[in-house]
Amino acid sequence: MVFSALGAALGGLLFGFDTAVISGATGALQSRFALSDGALGFTVASALIGTVIGSLIAGAPADRFGRKPMLLAVAICYVISSLGTGLAFDWYSLIGFRFLGGLAIGAASVVTPIYIAEVSPAHVRGRLVALNQLNIVLGILLAFLSNYAIASLAPADVAWRWMFGVVAVPSALFLVVTFILPDSPRWLVVQDRDEEARRVMARLGFHDPAGEVVQMRVAADRDASRAKPSLFQAAYSAPVGCAIAIAMFNQLSGINALLYYAPRIFELGGAGADSALLQSVAVGGTNLGFTILALFLIDRFGRKPLLYFGSVATAVALILVGLQLESAHPNGALVLLGLLGFIAAFAISQGAVIWVFISEVFPSAVRGKGQALGSTTHWVMAAAITWAFPVFAAHVGGWVFAFFGAMMLLQFFWVWKVMPETNGVALEDMDVRRVH
Repeated sequence: MVFSALGAALGGLLFGFDTAVISGATGALQSRFALSDGALGFTVASALIGTVIGSLIAGAPADRFGRKPMLLAVAICYVISSLGTGLAFDWYSLIGFRFLGGLAIGAASVVTPIYIAEVSPAHVRGRLVALNQLNIVLGILLAFLSNYAIASLAPADVAWRWMFGVVAVPSALFLVVTFILPDSPRWLVVQDRDEEARRVMARLGFHDPAGEVVQMRVAADRDASRAKPSLFQAAYSAPVGCAIAIAMFNQLSGINALLYYAPRIFELGGAGADSALLQSVAVGGTNLGFTILALFLIDRFGRKPLLYFGSVATAVALILVGLQLESAHPNGALVLLGLLGFIAAFAISQGAVIWVFISEVFPSAVRGKGQALGSTTHWVMAAAITWAFPVFAAHVGGWVFAFFGAMMLLQFFWVWKVMPETNGVALEDMDVRRVH
């Protein structure tokens, strides 16, 4: 069971690795392909555009062909994308392979959590699903570490190729592991393959495989007899609005601008190229450490208290960074302190809360559709902000961080006035009255 969860969570690790690895190559790409700020933003956002489409289209084939075949397809796309970007012969081929990688990331963000949840018993499901989020931030840290190592060892004109190409190593490992993973027993039951499901559950270590399959059969028959309600109706307007809002605020914090352009931001603060890459490693390490801390706090204190703290702390840190970058003589130490403070506050609040809250706030009848809506909103905003950031930064400088800080203060008031507290509410008890 643990092996299956860890194996599937490699998709999350590649999610983080593949999205963040471009941060070390933005300068080289802009020089190599003579890119304007807008073209650079599109280059970085091309993978995120792919994630929007990948997250939209992954659900149907995962239901029809199974979770394991979709994980195999994702792994193959990761391998092809990493090799293709590393060997790209022009800007268009680079964009194409980055887009393919984005499709894999978007699909992984949908299929991996579903698979882990479906191979896990209820009493450990939360911890096992959390392995995916932990692996995402671990992948981001590994991307920053590999970028720093490659930049130190490889000539500048080819280092960017190695930064992209090295992703093929964990991608190939994910592909091999995926062949060994069992099918999802819950998917097998939906396909009327109950005996196979029982054997898989026995292999996974469930205490009562036969009894579990009987319960799944009852639930599958009940769901098959029900008409699927529409998500966009008045009864669900409150959870729909909450899911869209939290996904938008998550990206309006500027998190992807920092992750994808970290070395460039540190250089604006006065750091040299090598020092900027090393400081990016500090960002990844801080992100990982505070994500681990958040896993112990989110159920103890609740969702809203973490967001109250995160909204204020991220706003203060972002405004500090903006003021320093607008200074005639920016203090590199204060820029680093502000960005590390921001990433710590983000990891312990928005980074931990968003996916948990979206998975909780919807009633059972529309939970899957609601999660897809929140995920798609998140990726659309991520692509838009990542694409626009270089252009806005070139025109308004450090004030772009002040804008992100203002959005976090706006988030504070949204949490206070609108957001419901979902902590401690059983999923079966979640209905539209809970979110008013």
